[in-house]
Amino acid sequence: MNIMKTADQWKDYRILATSDGMKLEDWKGVLLLRPDPQVIWTGKELYSFPGINAVYHRSEKGGGAWEKRKPFPAEWTVNYKDLTFKVKPMGFKHTGLFPEQAVNWDEMRSLISRARAEDKNREIKILNLFAYTGAASVACAKAGAKVTHVDAAKGMVERAGENAKLSGLNEGIRYIVDDCMKFVQREIRRGNKYDGIIMDPPSYGRGPGGEMWKIERDLFGFVCLCAQLLSDKPLFFLINSYTTGLQPAVLKNILTLALGRFKGKTDAYEVGIATEEGIPLPCGASGLFTGDGYED
Repeated sequence: MNIMKTADQWKDYRILATSDGMKLEDWKGVLLLRPDPQVIWTGKELYSFPGINAVYHRSEKGGGAWEKRKPFPAEWTVNYKDLTFKVKPMGFKHTGLFPEQAVNWDEMRSLISRARAEDKNREIKILNLFAYTGAASVACAKAGAKVTHVDAAKGMVERAGENAKLSGLNEGIRYIVDDCMKFVQREIRRGNKYDGIIMDPPSYGRGPGGEMWKIERDLFGFVCLCAQLLSDKPLFFLINSYTTGLQPAVLKNILTLALGRFKGKTDAYEVGIATEEGIPLPCGASGLFTGDGYED
C-alpha cells in the first residue's frame, strides 16, 4: 500500500478547490487558478470562483500565459513556520515554491537538529542539487547545516539567495551556478564529502553544453555517482520526483541499490498537500534514505 505524507501545517497557503485539471490556491490572500495534471476529476466550475487574481491558461503550442483578473503584487512572501519564501508567478505556471515539500523540509530539519544535538562540534554539510529557488537549502541551513546549493539557472540561484535572506540567513549557504552532473564529478575529484544529499531532478533537461538528461535513463547512474560524495556517517539522501508514472517504489529501489554499503533504512512515499475539500492532492514522490554509517 502506498504511503502519502501530506503537508497540512501551512497557514499562508491553502488549496481551496480542485476540479477538471485545475487547482484553486490561496497564497496569503492572492488567489491563483493553475493546471494540475493529477486533478482528473470534475464536479466544480472553478473559473467563476469569486476573487480570483489570475488564471494560467495552457497554449496548444506549448507553455502558456497568465490571465490577470484582479490586481496583485508582482511578488510577495509567504511563511512556513519560521521560514519565509518569495512567491512570484512565472512562465509555465510556476510560482517559485512547491508547498507540498514542507513534509520533507520538516524531516530534514529534524535529522540535522538531532545530529547536532548528539555532537555539538559536528559540522553538517548538505548538497542540494537541481536546487531551484532553494526552499530545501533554507530549511537545512536554518537547522544549522552548511549547504551547497547547485542549479544551472542563474536566476533561480539568485532567488534562492533572496529566500535565505528573507528567512534571516546571511551565511550558511554556498551558491553554485553549474550543471549538476559536472559539479558532482568535480567534487568527487576534489575528495569533498557531504552528510546529506538532496536532488529534485527534472524529467527532461539540457545542459549548457547541449547534454541531454532523461530521468528514466540517467537517474540511477547519477545517484550512484552522488553516493561517492557521502560521508562515513550520512544523515540522509533525498530524491524528489514529479515525473508522472515514476512510482515511489522505483525511488526506493534506486536508493537501496546505490547506497548498499551504508547502514540505514530507505522509505518511499507519495507527497501530497491538504485541501479545503478534505482530500489530499497528490504532488509527486520522494525516496528518503536515512543512514547511520557503513555496513560491517
